[in-house]
Amino acid sequence: MTMTIFEENQPFRQPWLWTLMLATLGVLVFASLDAPEGAPWIILSIMLAVALLLYVMRLSVQVDTEAVHIRFFPIWKKTIPFAEIVRWEARTYRPSLEYGGWGIRYSLGNGWAYNVSGNRGVQLELANGKRILIGSQRAEALARAIREGKG
Repeated sequence: MTMTIFEENQPFRQPWLWTLMLATLGVLVFASLDAPEGAPWIILSIMLAVALLLYVMRLSVQVDTEAVHIRFFPIWKKTIPFAEIVRWEARTYRPSLEYGGWGIRYSLGNGWAYNVSGNRGVQLELANGKRILIGSQRAEALARAIREGKG
């Protein structure tokens, strides 16, 4: 029977992100009022769709007795069985410099990162040599859960 050891849900709710998003939407609405038909409203519609996606999107991390489950709801998910994890550690990282920001990111030197905000996470090293960083507001608790799950 699989038992949940750790669970964390992180939405995109950073004030700077939403200030930028709302300011951009405001400028587009204002520009669309005087613009010819068509293009500005299409751009505005795309921005509204992106804003809605960011509002519902969240990073969910769950550790159970068999694996680490990472999900960027509603678009992506990954399961990493404990047998594949050879090392892990809670650490502070530099999202912009190491991975180019937040979200689902790839860096040639650092591997994959799944993060929403902040600069703390758990770095995994897999048996195949790949590295994965999971951003977490509770990095130490996540690392302890992985240790407990691996037995």
